Amino acid sequence: MLVAAAVSPCPPLLVPEIAAGAAPELDAARAACSDALGMLAAARPDVLVVVGTAGQGGLGRFPQGAPGTFRGFGVHLDVHLGPVGHTVPERALPTSLAVGAWLLERTGWADAPIEGLGVAESLEPERCAETGRELAGRAGRVALLVMGDASSCRTLKAPGYLDERAAPFDAEAARALGAADLAALRALDPGLAQELKAAGRAPWQILAGAAENANLTGSLLYEDAPYGVGYLVATWS
Repeated sequence: MLVAAAVSPCPPLLVPEIAAGAAPELDAARAACSDALGMLAAARPDVLVVVGTAGQGGLGRFPQGAPGTFRGFGVHLDVHLGPVGHTVPERALPTSLAVGAWLLERTGWADAPIEGLGVAESLEPERCAETGRELAGRAGRVALLVMGDASSCRTLKAPGYLDERAAPFDAEAARALGAADLAALRALDPGLAQELKAAGRAPWQILAGAAENANLTGSLLYEDAPYGVGYLVATWS
């Protein structure tokens, strides 16, 4: 059963070594993410599942210790999804899960076993719901770390250029995540999300599926759109 969840953006710029001189611009987001992970630890889960997008290839599971790297972004920085055992898994984490692994390493997570789940950005809402229900049934106490950005079309210099639909979409996503509004999250339009380059849509709808039989209260910790991309941090407990 789902007992807690944290929602985090997943830009590589969260990692200060990548952001370099611009790192202070996301200090508030990093602080909010740390607070959210503290809440997850306080929930004492039996297992933590990190959920994030992984291109268009569909579902992919990553065991504890799976490696990730940010070398493609010009820094010699590697991470692992939780403690590494005797054998290091070979398959590398997608960027969203690598950012999640970095957040967990940064906060010294050692409170429960960790798994990773990479999903396609195009995963259909009903499949998202089914995936969430399956995750919630993995253990008696399940926590999710849900990695995903809102729209990438908030300004003229945004990666997706300016789209007037982006701000209302992000506002509704922020409201739904802050209120733990399952119906509103399920209602997010996958076609519109794709047009707005909102990669968080599928992970958020997986969260909604996982929370169907839970009675969780939401709290929005951070909402902003630096670089024209919507970043949201929320907790459900």
